[in-house]
This record gives sequence, C-alpha cells and structure tokens, in this order.
Amino acid sequence: MDPSEESNDLLPLSIARHLVCTVLSLSFIVGIPGNSFVIWTICGRMAQRPPTVMLILHLAIADLLVLVTLPIWIYSFANTWLFGLVACKALTFVVYFSMYASIFLIMALSFERFMAVFYPFAVQCWKKKMTTRMLVFAIWFLAIAFGAVIIPFRETNNTEAGLQCADFSYDSNAQMIACLLLETLVGFVVPFAFISICYVLVGRRIRNMTSPSKQRSAKLIASIVVAFCLCWLPHHIFNLISIASALMEESYPGTSEALEKISAVGANITGSLVFVSSCINPLLYAFAARNFQSSVRFTRLSRLFEQMSPSERTETQETVGRFEVVAPWRNIDPGQGDVWG
Repeated sequence: MDPSEESNDLLPLSIARHLVCTVLSLSFIVGIPGNSFVIWTICGRMAQRPPTVMLILHLAIADLLVLVTLPIWIYSFANTWLFGLVACKALTFVVYFSMYASIFLIMALSFERFMAVFYPFAVQCWKKKMTTRMLVFAIWFLAIAFGAVIIPFRETNNTEAGLQCADFSYDSNAQMIACLLLETLVGFVVPFAFISICYVLVGRRIRNMTSPSKQRSAKLIASIVVAFCLCWLPHHIFNLISIASALMEESYPGTSEALEKISAVGANITGSLVFVSSCINPLLYAFAARNFQSSVRFTRLSRLFEQMSPSERTETQETVGRFEVVAPWRNIDPGQGDVWG
C-alpha cells in the first residue's frame, strides 16, 4: 500500500519512478489544498456541525494525514531512503491507519445515508454529540489497531536504486497470506460490499421518489462508490496475486515466480493509485456544489454540507395514499440550484 515497492525487469525502473512520482505529486498538489479547504470550511464557516458533516471532517483529516507523508515517499522513490528504520515503520503506520480510517468513515457515511432515507426518525440518534464522538473514536481506534498490524513486518532493504523503505519481512508464507488477506478483507471486500448494499438500496428508493431532482443527487453517491472501487480494487487484485503466488510456490514454482513478478510490477502502480483516493473527495464535493448560487466558493461548499445533513423539517413527508421519504441532502431552498445541475 505504499509507493516505494521495488521495480523489476518487467518494467524499467526509470519508467516506474517517473510514473509513480508523477501520480504521487499530482495527488499531493490536488489533495493537500482540497482537503485543507474542506477542513477550513467546516471548522471556520459552519456554526452547526451535524454528524454527517463531522464524518466528512474526519474523512478529510484522514486523507490529509496520508497526503502529508507523500513528499518523503516521492523523494525516497526518486532517490534513496535516508530516514532510518524507525521512520520507515512510523510513516508506513501513518499511511495504513489513515487509509483504514478513511474506509471506515466512508462506511459510516454510507450507513447514515441508508438510515436517513429508510428510517428517518431513527436517525435522530445521530444528532446526539456523544453518539457521534463515540462513533468517531471507535473508527480511529479500529483504524489504529489494524494499521499497527503492519509495524513488525516493515523493513528497509537494499535495491538497485539504493536503500528503500519497501520490504515486508514475514516469517513464513502463511504469515504473509494472513496479513494480505486481513488487509484485503478489512480494507476492501467487507467495506465495498457494505457500501454497495447501502447505496444500491438508497439509489432505488431515490429513483422511486416523485421528484426527478433526487435522481441527480444519487450521482454523488454513485461517484463516491465508483471512486472507492477504482482506487482500491487494483491494489487488492495484486494482493490476491501475491497470495496465489505464495500458495503455488511448492506445487507450481514456475507459475509462482511469474505471479510474483507480476505482483511486484503492479505494486508500483496500484500502490500509488491508492493515494489518489485521498484527493478525490474534495473534487467530488466541489463538482456537486458548483450550481449553488453564491459568488464565494466556500459558501457553496458549506451549503452542500448543510444539505447532506439530516433535517428535522425534511426527513419525512406523508401524503394521502403515499409515503415518501425525502432525502435529507435535498432540503434546498428555491433558487439555490440543484446539487448536480
């Protein structure tokens, strides 16, 4: 999950370096100001910060923690690792626990969207500050716990490019398989299944509503899911290839070696692609807020966050012979513009 995996003869080292460094640099350039702007908007421009907004705030913080480590990774990949074993373990831990936090926060947002649409009265418990604080604490605690798993195995190693913070030292193939399976199940399979189920159900409910504009709101939901999948799926596919290589090492050594080389190549590209996920969310927010009528960008963004928060006034609507749940992010005054235009 880091950008400094060793390249090999299937992909020239110079090409791998340039490609990975370019992707990581763009992620840093876009993600740092984007997530900082989200944090500043929520903390500095919003007097009321409902649970949904607090989850978005912590998501931006988690993404920012990942992105601030990028200059060191970029320098290391372009040159050599100069910061010692302790820094190697510490920075890898920061990257892992921040990325787990991002995933868990997206899951919490997905569940909140589901509850707000299907059980709008029950979602009132989210408005209690203690409930939100406990949820956020649990998310960060679990993220740190899962991130800490990688610390004992992270090592520096000498490569053709010099010393790199790029090696995982496992005692056995079984240990490696267990760690990779844990990362893939907790970091992708379970979260993606959970997010997909929530958003498919929400999307169907929104589609059945009488207001066509609610279908446009579903685009934001779909974009978050697609971005999550595109950024994380390749990395975990190569995790599975590494697992297959380890399982075939004794029975099919030739196939195992070929898979290991493929995995080593993919680790360069997919490892850097994972960092892209930390800079995408602010772009989605900005795109979704583009049609709110305001000459000031942060006002548009704060309005978007306000519309994404459950409102007592608009959580349900009952009409004769029909029950319609109004999506909480659609509490938009006339003239404010549609979320997606």
